[in-house]
Amino acid sequence: MVGVSSEIPLIPQNSLGIFRGTRDISPLLVKCDDPNMKEDTGVVEVVRKLDRACRDVGFFYVTGHGISESFMKKVKEMSHQFFELPYAEKLKIKITPAAGYRGYQRMGLNLTGGKQDFHEAIDCYKEFEQGKYGETGKAMEGPNQWPENPQEYKELMDKYIKLCIDLSRNILRGISLAFGGSPYEFEGKLVGDPFWIMRIIGYPGVNQENVIGCGAHTDYGLLSLINQDDDKTALQVKNLAGDWISVTPIPGSFVCNIGDMLKVLSNGVYESTLHRVINNSPRYRVCVGFFYEINFDAMAEPLDIFKEKYPGDERSQLSKRVVYGEHLVNKLQTTFANLMEHN
Repeated sequence: MVGVSSEIPLIPQNSLGIFRGTRDISPLLVKCDDPNMKEDTGVVEVVRKLDRACRDVGFFYVTGHGISESFMKKVKEMSHQFFELPYAEKLKIKITPAAGYRGYQRMGLNLTGGKQDFHEAIDCYKEFEQGKYGETGKAMEGPNQWPENPQEYKELMDKYIKLCIDLSRNILRGISLAFGGSPYEFEGKLVGDPFWIMRIIGYPGVNQENVIGCGAHTDYGLLSLINQDDDKTALQVKNLAGDWISVTPIPGSFVCNIGDMLKVLSNGVYESTLHRVINNSPRYRVCVGFFYEINFDAMAEPLDIFKEKYPGDERSQLSKRVVYGEHLVNKLQTTFANLMEHN
């Protein structure tokens, strides 16, 4: 079962404004393979809440999703073990352009808004055969780089990725219903062969305030699932009033948010919200971000249903047409503009 919070601006004193009680999206998961799911009253209520979250905030909690809390915790624990390795050991899988921007990035290598972020990470992407996406895809060709230690880390993460793909697909079926499409709107030419990104990020503890672990940004694609340490609050979301709201971790939960491609598809009606990371804790923090994307070579442009339904909405005047793979490669090359200099 999956619980949804969608009230950030309305209940600012409670981080993301958690809904209490029985409000969850388990009806959607039960009916996710039923083409008539939109006729189910439970699904109708879930869809209403998803629509509200995507319009007003772009962020919500996901709980009771069928991925066990112990498994989510193991993913983070093994990631901690990797980051505790000596620097020379981590560099055995270092990220380079020749490796398709896959692998370990050292502290300070990642740039957001032209400024260094205070984190290290392992970056992974969906693997694809050489030449599949022509010149655009060439920049990202290659296998993911996994460390030998901790042992069985690759096997654990392969399983985790599969679970996140399934969960993302089902949440998107609800979002598709929310904007008036069929539940499978995203599963043809747009997301019939979904790309994905996973960033396993380590934020060192600090002894001073407001060290920027990751600068303010929006995510590239459709949907993000964030699995963060349970005992450290560092993720912050900018609400409609322009205030930064701390996203307090809930054990066993994902923080889910929508990205740039869904904003384009919805003609600006659904928001890809600015967020950042400031780890003021003296303890090391791990966050595992899974990012579910449209097809690498898909063209994202406002869907007709949004252009027809919201012609007077100032936010819905996007005339954008974006090929996702081009958008992603451009973002990567900007983010890692100093990669050759420091590797």
